[in-house]
Amino acid sequence: MTMAKPLPSTISTKPGASPDGRFRALIQSAVADGVAAEDMVLRLTLRDVSLLTRDPATPVTDISYAGGVMRFLGVRVEKGGVPESILDRNGATA
Repeated sequence: MTMAKPLPSTISTKPGASPDGRFRALIQSAVADGVAAEDMVLRLTLRDVSLLTRDPATPVTDISYAGGVMRFLGVRVEKGGVPESILDRNGATA
């Protein structure tokens, strides 16, 4: 019997797919692994923030703004400051 390889706390997205598809898949995978949306942070490049908010595949209800914080599927979004967009599963400060 082989042991499953542990998942890293930070997972990078791959360019090419729609922003909605890339980030939605990462978030759904983390939720399936038992990570709560409140515990994750989606750290996006400014370009990916722009693409996500303008992506016609993204339902308006999937992005919310409250208290100056953007959320995608309930996951807090931090804009900019990263060379590549990542989903931080443990929400640690970058």
